[in-house]
Amino acid sequence: MSGSQSGWAQHRLLASRRLEFMGAPMHALTMTETLGIAEEAMAFRRPLLHTVINVAKLVNMGKNPELYEDVTGADVISVDGMGVLWGARLCGVKVPERVAGVDIMINLFDLCAARGFRPYLLGAEQQVLDKVVLRLRRDHPSLVVAGMHDGYFDPADEDAIVEAINASDADCLFVAMPTPRKERFLKRYRDVLVPNFVMGVGGSFDVYGGKVARAPQLVQALGAEWLFRVAQEPSRLWPRYYETNIAYASLLWRELRSRPIRR
Repeated sequence: MSGSQSGWAQHRLLASRRLEFMGAPMHALTMTETLGIAEEAMAFRRPLLHTVINVAKLVNMGKNPELYEDVTGADVISVDGMGVLWGARLCGVKVPERVAGVDIMINLFDLCAARGFRPYLLGAEQQVLDKVVLRLRRDHPSLVVAGMHDGYFDPADEDAIVEAINASDADCLFVAMPTPRKERFLKRYRDVLVPNFVMGVGGSFDVYGGKVARAPQLVQALGAEWLFRVAQEPSRLWPRYYETNIAYASLLWRELRSRPIRR
């Protein structure tokens, strides 16, 4: 398939799978479909901005118009959280599966190694970045990391960082910064960034680099991954998750009540 043909097929796929839940758009895609879209973006050099939706982001989008604009402006919006997946299904919105950002990133590392694509790593602490690179060298000896920069920089340094990313000849860019900072950064620079596939990955570098542990598969399947994270960093995460989970439950209840009863 030529680049133009695959581009048209990708456009049709994304248009047909774009749904809305609680006022937020998202794409009903599988992991395989999401990875295929990312691979085509890099192979045919078509710029693509990817983001994810979880419970916390969905709640905060309702309170932060700038965040809402940043998220909804992305080309691909994956359903990251089990809470969003279950809530959407409960409301009759057909989402096939959870497509977690950390799993997309790890799968794309595999893809980059297999296809010779070069990732750029932006975000997290320098020691975390160093551990990510060490693990990549162990897992994928042939992978070339185009470059990296920690996430602790001043706004005045952003232009220079973007220039360094563009000069690195990277095919994809992973941005591991918190919401809403990463969404604002990507929205601001999406038209000038050279890497073809660009994705915000939040705390995924911390997971891949071993700073924090990933919840076991059973815990993820039960939708309790947030509790596993809270157990690791209770003082920092408990207030955030408590507030957003309560708010989400209230919003979901109102969404269910507003929907017509099917007879």
